[in-house]
Amino acid sequence: MIYDSRGRAGRRSRAGISAAWLLLALAGPVGGERIKDIVDIQGVRSNPLTGIGLVTGLAGTGDTTMLSRQMLTNVLRDLGLVLSPTDVTGKSVAVVMVTAELGPFDREGSRMDVDVSTLGEATSLQGAMLLATPLRGLDGQVYAVAQGGVSIGGWAATGNAASATRNHQTVGRIPDGAIVEKSELATFIEQVAGQRYITLNLRNNDFTTAQRISDAINQAFAGSTTVLDAGAVKVTVPGNVTQQGIVGFLDEITKKDVTVDMPATVVINERTGTIVVGENVGISAVAISQGGLVVKVKESAQVSQPVAPFSDAGRTEVIPETTLGIQEQNAYLMPVSKAVTVSDLAKALNAIGASPRDLIAIFNALKKAGALQAKLIIM
Repeated sequence: MIYDSRGRAGRRSRAGISAAWLLLALAGPVGGERIKDIVDIQGVRSNPLTGIGLVTGLAGTGDTTMLSRQMLTNVLRDLGLVLSPTDVTGKSVAVVMVTAELGPFDREGSRMDVDVSTLGEATSLQGAMLLATPLRGLDGQVYAVAQGGVSIGGWAATGNAASATRNHQTVGRIPDGAIVEKSELATFIEQVAGQRYITLNLRNNDFTTAQRISDAINQAFAGSTTVLDAGAVKVTVPGNVTQQGIVGFLDEITKKDVTVDMPATVVINERTGTIVVGENVGISAVAISQGGLVVKVKESAQVSQPVAPFSDAGRTEVIPETTLGIQEQNAYLMPVSKAVTVSDLAKALNAIGASPRDLIAIFNALKKAGALQAKLIIM
């Protein structure tokens, strides 16, 4: 449910719901989650690639730094044209940082997306064309080469007295802009003493969920799993599974459904007034008082006019005037019975009529009093 800034359920206010609080009211699990959606296979990961490149074709929005001019002269020298950096003028080029992710199973000749961002004083990459740029891994080796037209997903228009832009102009993307020159295939099978193992790493560590994953796999392959800890389950590959059958084995064990256990957690973002309450959060029986002090400040201006006619003794002045109004709202001590579900908790807090900001203070006070049976995380 989503509440407006006054804590009332219903339609959104015109000002939006920036101070809204969100309850994930999951009365119970509707169904299980596939194992492949809650774990990562150890060893199956991407590798970051980076490179420094040069873009051309900018309409006066590029760099004039020595770095961009030196890189341009280096490119021209490779093409047989020898120039000095001082001979290069204009703002049609820019130095950029090029980044990409080499996938765990990307092979030579396959393509991947690259991101481009300016390094110098360029104000827009609109119309930019990236020259061939080698992309290196952390080991210094070249794994891909990027080249192509940069898409910024927006535009910029500038006049003498006004300008208009859409989206960020100094960051762009080249879909399929890099060709893999060297692969780095993932190795996810561990061999120890002639036995093969695959380790499943949970994305959210939890002992209960890890045990449920183990039990689900053991139903199909008895005794094949070992729960290492709250974050990993080691699976033994049966001896009758051939090397060609590894993929089928992985598909069979990772498509099984398990019920994910959620720890009792309340997450509060004080900057936005957002509250997320987990499924298993409960509160003990308490009494809560909610109220506050309302202070209204009104600024106005009074004009002081000299009263003596035809007199030079005074002059007209504007005098600021401030009016303060202070009202203390009544606060009532309301009993709240023990809530064991998110739905019960929502009803109890809604009955108080507290705003999202008040709810943040209430949750903090409940934790301090020991009545909040959950972990409180403040962002």
